[in-house]
Amino acid sequence: MLNQYVKHRIYNLENCDVLIIQLKMNKKKIVFTNGCFDILHRGHLDYLWKAKELGDILVIGLNSDKSVFRLKGKNRPINNEYDRATMLLSLKPVDYVIIFEQDTPEKLIAKVQPDILVKGGDYKKEDVIGYDIAKETVILPFLKNYSTSSFIKRILTTVNISA
Repeated sequence: MLNQYVKHRIYNLENCDVLIIQLKMNKKKIVFTNGCFDILHRGHLDYLWKAKELGDILVIGLNSDKSVFRLKGKNRPINNEYDRATMLLSLKPVDYVIIFEQDTPEKLIAKVQPDILVKGGDYKKEDVIGYDIAKETVILPFLKNYSTSSFIKRILTTVNISA
């Protein structure tokens, strides 16, 4: 059941053209963000809800497994790209996931041409990849004390203490 609900909303850089054309023809305000989203947590949920409020359609560029490995190291990702995409698409604010193999989403942003590009954290707008492509760039603050890396460290510490 879940597979049927999400599989038609998972794309990649090569097969997302028709989706983008349809959204643009229907005058949908496209909000785009990207990330690894390896272990979902409340910080992600807060961020995605705030991003969705900025437009009609929330498209997430999801780093592929190979990309996460290159960016985060040999023990990542924890969850594979299909599982990460499925979890994201199970969240109400997320409309589509496009998996990309590159280390940055620049090619994907150029293809999507979002109305609003959203990034979380301490970025300056002009430092965000794709800033010059999107019509508008919005920086959303992260919730304090929520990060996948810190959760992984906490789990490893707990396992070492109780083992």
